[in-house]
Amino acid sequence: METVSPFKDAIDAIKQAGGEAFKYCYQCGLCDTVCPWNKVRKFSIRGIVRQATFGLPEVEGEDIWRCTTCGNCPSKCPRGVKQIEVGVALRRIAAEYGVVPDPVHTVAASLGGEGNPLGEKREKRTDWTAGLSVKTFTEGMEVLYFPCCYSSYDPRLKKTAIATANILNQAGVDFGILGAAQNCCGESIRKTGDEALFKRLARENIKTFVENGVTRILVSSPHCYHTFKNEYPQFKVNFEVVHISQYLSELADSGRLKFTKKYGKKLTYHDPCYLGRHNGVYDEPRELLKRAGSELVEMPEAKKDSLCCGGGGGGIWMDRKKGERFADLRIGQAVDSAAQVLVTACPYCIVNFEDSRLTLQNSEAIEIKDITEVVQEAL
Repeated sequence: METVSPFKDAIDAIKQAGGEAFKYCYQCGLCDTVCPWNKVRKFSIRGIVRQATFGLPEVEGEDIWRCTTCGNCPSKCPRGVKQIEVGVALRRIAAEYGVVPDPVHTVAASLGGEGNPLGEKREKRTDWTAGLSVKTFTEGMEVLYFPCCYSSYDPRLKKTAIATANILNQAGVDFGILGAAQNCCGESIRKTGDEALFKRLARENIKTFVENGVTRILVSSPHCYHTFKNEYPQFKVNFEVVHISQYLSELADSGRLKFTKKYGKKLTYHDPCYLGRHNGVYDEPRELLKRAGSELVEMPEAKKDSLCCGGGGGGIWMDRKKGERFADLRIGQAVDSAAQVLVTACPYCIVNFEDSRLTLQNSEAIEIKDITEVVQEAL
């Protein structure tokens, strides 16, 4: 076992990196029983916490990079161990020693140079708006729409940004975007241990928001939602942050968003970890889908027990082996529910579900939709 430093030095390093809560663990093992990894292979977050307790973290193996920060284990822990913070603390130590997976190196370079993890040019961030009525944000507008990096660049996810813009225009919302002036929110790179890069991205975004008079931020990604709402306040700023599912519900309640058709297909909804478990948003997406005239059926492991897609904690950048993809299990649950469409409200989930759908014997057995795509079709 490789250790970064002997015993007490390692324990102090973990505490300083934010993982001090390991001391509360009494090894009950409940975290392991609810971890999605144990549906596909043997994995013990309890063991990692135990290593931290003894000052013997193994930072050169694969295990500390498996956690998707889904939030299931800390939500069930009777001692408040905060396993995510412990895991991220170990990753910070590994990052200081340069011991990180190759994909993280590549992503960090792209984030540092172009402000996105996909290796795309900053000036192409607004290409998705071609032919649409989308303005540059100016002070006094109702809301800043902040499409995440995947919604801005990924061919599949651009459809969700387009759907969002079309819906907002139809509802008469005065909104704008910041385009090339915005960076990635930095949530996922922070969870891989690169605290310095996260802080750089966050400070640049905050400066841009303040200079442009931003007060309310509308996001597509639960990861942006979580970061702006819960992590940016550490920089002494507090923006009002709203996820698209919440905002569309708000527009529907006020009568600005009017449904004129029925979507008609049987749907099942997947709760993204960072929207549901981490932030408690469960009802608005479901109510919105019902307003669209859809029959909604629930999968096993719904709401607070939702099965992670595997994309959090930097998992979206990792190459997972066949048989180790949580999304494959979730697609199976969706098909078994007899739904025609699996709907979610997170770009990472859509990326993973679309990949997993292709592994089905009949890839047409189920469609994958973002909630905005369903709403757009019902207007």
